[in-house]
Amino acid sequence: METVVWSRPEEERAGTPLLVMMHGYGTDESRMVKLFDYLPKEFTCAALRAPMPIANGYGWFLLDYFLTNDFADVVTAANSVFAWIDSARTLHSSVSLLGYSQGMAMASTLMRLRPQDFPAVVGLSGFVLDNDLLALSESLDERPPFFWGRDKADLVINADAIAYTKQWLNTHTRLTARTYPGMGHAMSRAEMVDVSAFLRHYVLG
Repeated sequence: METVVWSRPEEERAGTPLLVMMHGYGTDESRMVKLFDYLPKEFTCAALRAPMPIANGYGWFLLDYFLTNDFADVVTAANSVFAWIDSARTLHSSVSLLGYSQGMAMASTLMRLRPQDFPAVVGLSGFVLDNDLLALSESLDERPPFFWGRDKADLVINADAIAYTKQWLNTHTRLTARTYPGMGHAMSRAEMVDVSAFLRHYVLG
């Protein structure tokens, strides 16, 4: 990752739990930086910039309205994030994931490929990829904790993607699902309160 914004200086990170944060399609890491103040202070947060230029922002892999995706693009993006996480992991007590919109697709994909690596995963206003090759590659022997927050009236994520996401998360994870009426395709302070409680419970115990 060429651009990463941290919630705390380097000399204060050692031994802290790391929360890796991934933004949505066509935006950048600044969207996630705005959440730093609303997340547990015990964590070090790292907001990553996706590698692919998209319009006026960045994306993790190409998408169309129907959220169609190419497996090779997804794996390339996942491997780039894995490489960065592996370079940072040794300094931290654990690594958890938080993704917004397309970032939720990335966070859930990383979890599907290496579920033992992450004690908690958070997905906000996003979706899980419906991809046959990815499904063949996943190895979830246990059901990892997953928080899914959204507004039921969010028009950005189509109904088929929501249905698949709901089915997949209920089948494969220990799901905490919350809805926030009026939030739209966004994130809210009330949602961050619930996310913080989830992270404290599953990561800090």
